[in-house]
Amino acid sequence: MTTPASTYRLQLRPEFGFEDAREVVDYLRDLGLGAVYLSPVLEATPGSTHGYDVTDPTRLRDELGGEDGFRSLTAAAREAGLGVVVDIVPNHMSVEVPAANPWWRHVLRDGPGSAYANHFDIDWSRGRVLVPVLGDEADLAKLTVEGDELVYFDHRFPIAPGTGDGSPQEVHDRQHYELVDWRRGNTELNYRRFFDITTLAAVTVERPEVFDDAHREILVWVNAEEVTGLRVDHPDGLADPGAYVRRLREAAPGAWIVIEKILHPGEPLPDTWPVDGTTGYDAMREVLGVLLDPAGEAAFTKLADRLGVPTDYAAVEEEARRLVTDRILVAEVRRIAGLLQDVDTDAARAAVAETMIAFGVYRSYLPEVESTWSDAISRARSRRPDLDAALTALDEQVRRDPAGELATRIQQTSGMVVAKGTEDTTFYRFTRFAALNEVGGSPADWGMGIDEFHRLAAARDAGHPTTMTGLTTHDTKRSEDTRARMAVLSEVADEFSDAVVSWTERCGIDEPSLNLLAWQTIVGAWPISDERLSDYLLKAARESKLRTTWTEPDEAFEELVVSWPARARAELGDEIEAFVRRIELAGWTNSLTQKIVQLTAPGVPDVYQGTELWDFSLVDPDNRRPVDYGLRREMLARFDEGLVPDLDVSGATKLFVVNRALTLRRDRPELFEGYRPLRAEGSAADHALAYARSEDLVVVGTRLPVGLERDGGWGDTTVTLTEGEWTDVITGSSVDAGAIEVAELLSRFPVALLVRS
Repeated sequence: MTTPASTYRLQLRPEFGFEDAREVVDYLRDLGLGAVYLSPVLEATPGSTHGYDVTDPTRLRDELGGEDGFRSLTAAAREAGLGVVVDIVPNHMSVEVPAANPWWRHVLRDGPGSAYANHFDIDWSRGRVLVPVLGDEADLAKLTVEGDELVYFDHRFPIAPGTGDGSPQEVHDRQHYELVDWRRGNTELNYRRFFDITTLAAVTVERPEVFDDAHREILVWVNAEEVTGLRVDHPDGLADPGAYVRRLREAAPGAWIVIEKILHPGEPLPDTWPVDGTTGYDAMREVLGVLLDPAGEAAFTKLADRLGVPTDYAAVEEEARRLVTDRILVAEVRRIAGLLQDVDTDAARAAVAETMIAFGVYRSYLPEVESTWSDAISRARSRRPDLDAALTALDEQVRRDPAGELATRIQQTSGMVVAKGTEDTTFYRFTRFAALNEVGGSPADWGMGIDEFHRLAAARDAGHPTTMTGLTTHDTKRSEDTRARMAVLSEVADEFSDAVVSWTERCGIDEPSLNLLAWQTIVGAWPISDERLSDYLLKAARESKLRTTWTEPDEAFEELVVSWPARARAELGDEIEAFVRRIELAGWTNSLTQKIVQLTAPGVPDVYQGTELWDFSLVDPDNRRPVDYGLRREMLARFDEGLVPDLDVSGATKLFVVNRALTLRRDRPELFEGYRPLRAEGSAADHALAYARSEDLVVVGTRLPVGLERDGGWGDTTVTLTEGEWTDVITGSSVDAGAIEVAELLSRFPVALLVRS
């Protein structure tokens, strides 16, 4: 098994391809990393900035540098002693540009007779493939024929052999596809898609021949040991995630494999899946949770009530999910309901929708995991007793054949309902305390205590010690440092509430949820440009679907949203700046504590590009901005010359801590085995988060720094080190065994990484 000591995520794009990645390999080695972790590298939609819109799984992406560039990158990584982890996307492919996707183009041209007709999850019983691309149905008159293609503005579609004679409309009517109004996609689409994106068509990797075609190129890299690890995107969309990962493990027995499985609090990863673990959102939730002040919850709830922001999380979530089933994923609900036998059509659709709305987790995995399905059915019955007969029929038929089409489709679609309804809608409506509104998070659960944190960390070490852990990803709603500063607000909840009420009276946004989110965001990400904040708030407003949406924009409201950052800065900039300055140091303390914990606790830590310095990013695309590696190289070189940086706005201290922790983890892996909580003693014991990874390594961090300062500091608080001489790897200071005063131990930095000589 080629488990990396750590990973560093690089977001590839045409402006930062394989050659650019190769040029930072030596920096990553010097930083202390174990592996380069790449976003998708296969051929994708032309110009794609993320690569998740794969168009050809048999080819490396030309815009990134093609095969030669990739081989050069992997060779450089191997020479530097680094592994290479690649992100793969088995669930779907982009069909936005048919000419770029040879499989889809073949399907459109030859229909059910295509060699790739069953590579996509198409309902061929409903006739031609619907392609929702027209501005309206009248636009059929705007079609033209150019050679062997049917053309609609910039869209070009293949013409089946022998069908190209006659008017464009006549030619269109002879094709295996039907171009329709884009609005019909949500209600009539006859192929499975990724969430609500009609240009991403689902791939049937559950078919052995499709799995082989989709993974052949990937497995060449793995078998040649050019790629040492795989990150699997969106496994919950697959027909049978368990069967998929078993097949993948069989094909890549020596690879480190992690899957983007979003675990709800308390939900275990199925123990029958032969993977190393998840991509780390569960660990992210726990690290934030232990840094929150429970006393802040009541104040933030009161603030939300005062501003008109909803505080009943379950009600907001249910309403948002119902919006998804009733207006967005209508075609999917209808397709599933059509498989339910002996039930009236309307009742079948309602039962299917209600069950998916009721899931407490993303999806169930029958027959491996039964309880989540039972819980969803029970919850649906309690909400809709009038559907008891239909729900009973659904339950019985799904259980009778858990591998059948009905069971398969409702389970893989429930994840779409949960993700769209919760992450992409509820999180922008229930904005009471936005730091909790994170992928894998539960905004209704306000943090956790030290004992619970230790219990979960020990469980991770016992169950999935080589799982990935993260603090920032390309999908997080905000970066780790933004979240860390927002966590400070839980300690100054009353002061922040008073400020927000005053600011809202003078310069509020006329939509309560967005208004409260905006104030938390501007404080959390300050100093942020007006342009970045405008882009973020516009996205948030559209995702919430309260006053405007992506498909039905309210232009007047959106203009107010876009202009708000400049107005807020002009009217309140000095006050916001002053508030941020008062909590800035506490935010840095939280940042360093969560980072040292993530880098040293059980699991394989991932560092998202650029976050080795302070990074106050928001949701994508804001978190894909270029990284200044020149600056980082300069700072790292100064550390080698003996510099121990000060804790300041430069972020050099964070880079220093990351470098020291990663290097130790890479060079001395035996230190990072096991997990044992350490109890601080004294008046400020609750402010210390401490644990041992082995008999020879101890980590100490600071939590609730505002309260710590308010109560007079560490005072008589101590942590006890067993016999021997210890060294703080971060500062280089020697520490004797026994009861160590935390005030002295953390006099330079709010964290310590102690190794016994």
